[in-house]
Amino acid sequence: MDHAHPASEPGNERQSPSGDGGARVLIGVDVGATTIGAGLVTERGDVVAFERVPTHARGRGTALAVLVELIETLVRGADRDGWSAGGIGIGLPGLVDTERGMMVSEQNFVPEFAEVPLARDLHSSTGLPVFVDNDVNALALGEHEFGVGRGAASMALLAIGTGVGGAIILGGELVRGHSGCAGEFGYISVDFQAPRSQAPPSRWGVRGCLNDYLAGEALATAARAAAARGEPSKLLALAGGDRQRITAAVVFEAAAAGDEVATAIVERACGALGAAIGSIVNVLDPELIVVTGGVAASLVTLEPHVVECAARYALPHALARTRLRIVPADKRRTVLGGAALALSRLRTAPRPVVSGLPTGDRDGTSWRR
Repeated sequence: MDHAHPASEPGNERQSPSGDGGARVLIGVDVGATTIGAGLVTERGDVVAFERVPTHARGRGTALAVLVELIETLVRGADRDGWSAGGIGIGLPGLVDTERGMMVSEQNFVPEFAEVPLARDLHSSTGLPVFVDNDVNALALGEHEFGVGRGAASMALLAIGTGVGGAIILGGELVRGHSGCAGEFGYISVDFQAPRSQAPPSRWGVRGCLNDYLAGEALATAARAAAARGEPSKLLALAGGDRQRITAAVVFEAAAAGDEVATAIVERACGALGAAIGSIVNVLDPELIVVTGGVAASLVTLEPHVVECAARYALPHALARTRLRIVPADKRRTVLGGAALALSRLRTAPRPVVSGLPTGDRDGTSWRR
């Protein structure tokens, strides 16, 4: 089992082609609940321009306007710097209808994007082919195309942030499933015993699911509840005395310092992650499992324990042959996902692309593979 450690997250940056003016770049975008990252990415995976802005930089309900302005800025910048923009790929934090090129109304973290025909509208304003997908699907494509998953025939990815997302790549292809929900590992049930009333406080709605025990929001909620009950702990002191400032990172910090309350929360999280990994190994038998997201950095030193937990649930032979990579995420890395999404769709388009849409589908937002 091994780790990958990406470079620290940089600020906004830009560079021009080196003697190959007109080289193609893809515009990769990662939309998050708090920030949007976007960049120009070469077909080799070099991020030659990167921008990051608050999702609601212009106030509540402005995420769509912020996104459009950011993309238009990158399109102009690509032209000015001598790059040829070939397409736009956008990862959205929720359930996405890839055929209509939009995020649906349920299960999303930025509600104002729901039911907005984003691919169609951005194609109209930029003239470029536009593809949208769930952000974790895009992230998996990025890792498979440019990152730790390059060359892997089969890969499962878990992204642990505010919630737990996931994605599956088999035979080198992203698996979306009949309803577009394949790889939603956050909803794997890891506790079949506790009734809903006794489960950890949660908004996920699936009894005993991985989200309830591993999501950053769930970790923070459990710690805040312990602090509110007055349980002896370092958590409140590490959060500066403000219970609402207890985050998942604070929980892991307190656990590393020997705090019993935090240790119990982290132990439960590692056990749940191990159970989920065991299920993934038994069902998919993948070559590689990637664990990434905002919480991943806190899990790097705990990898041996996570593997021990997984061994309680996984077939030993399959687990021994599965590579595990823990990849702390940053916004610059996630824009590779949007670029890989655009690149993969452009490669597999069954018909030539004309003026941003495939021939014979001028009124669509996407097209079937």
